Amino acid sequence: MQDLARRLAAGDRRALARAITLVESTRPDHRAEAVALLAALPPRQALRIGLSGTPGVGKSTFIESFGLMLTGQGLRVAVLAVDPSSARSGGSILGDKTRMERLSRDPRAFIRPSPSRAELGGVARRTRETVRLAEAAGFDVVLIETVGVGQSETLVAEMSDLFVLLLAPAGGDELQGVKRGIMEMADLILVNKADGELRPTALRTVADYAGALRLLRKRPQDPEGFPKALPVSAVEGGGLDAAWAEMQALDRWRRDNGRFDRRRAEQAERWFRAEVRAGLLARLDREPAAGSLDRLGTEVAAGRTDPVAAAAEMLRLLE
Repeated sequence: MQDLARRLAAGDRRALARAITLVESTRPDHRAEAVALLAALPPRQALRIGLSGTPGVGKSTFIESFGLMLTGQGLRVAVLAVDPSSARSGGSILGDKTRMERLSRDPRAFIRPSPSRAELGGVARRTRETVRLAEAAGFDVVLIETVGVGQSETLVAEMSDLFVLLLAPAGGDELQGVKRGIMEMADLILVNKADGELRPTALRTVADYAGALRLLRKRPQDPEGFPKALPVSAVEGGGLDAAWAEMQALDRWRRDNGRFDRRRAEQAERWFRAEVRAGLLARLDREPAAGSLDRLGTEVAAGRTDPVAAAAEMLRLLE
């Protein structure tokens, strides 16, 4: 693991790919190696940008255009694309890398698709660790593309420095904009496809959401004027420079005012608590609890025991 960490820190792309495969593995021996690897990584930081949006809004097209713009400025960009998984097999088509053909050939870019494996919140189980690996490999910007499941997809905001919500023209109005959930988590709302015949519609949508954002209570972690709504065109590249300038301005303000370090500290604590909860749940699948879990589950399925009563008994057995 020390050798893998050294090669990864030197920017070895093969080492990064191998390390991500390792941390995503569910084998107990691989988990132990992954923990050792993460502990040996250098303390580097990249700008983490979470990106969410409904399916079909053009997330992959936007990421490719945005990523190429960043690499053109000399930045190294890692894209962690989370794809939806089959509820039956757990597999995924992992089509994002295919869609980002130009960016995947850029030597300053690294694209890694991962199946969500039915994890909630639009991200994969080990996305936090994958972000950590990309930072250690020396990437300047890490883009985290979520599955795109709707308004409940807010977990990515808890592992990124900036959270960008991508919307389509005519996708909502002021009322839709003030709904709680994903809308109030966004730092920047980008209305994509602001080109051709759709441009007037996109500009009206931007105005609708800008009005909605003014109705939401101002957040203490934001400077004046944020969050914002802007039009972009992933196909033509319009608005990408303005969006990147706003991201940099918000990131700079948070760093200057101590918000960046505070946010990272809170995210680290949430990561710790999430790992503890996941570990406790995993223990239910192992003996001696597994036998009781299966027995009570069978009784509930047969209608002999109430689910609430069975859960209470299971908790008593664990105690």
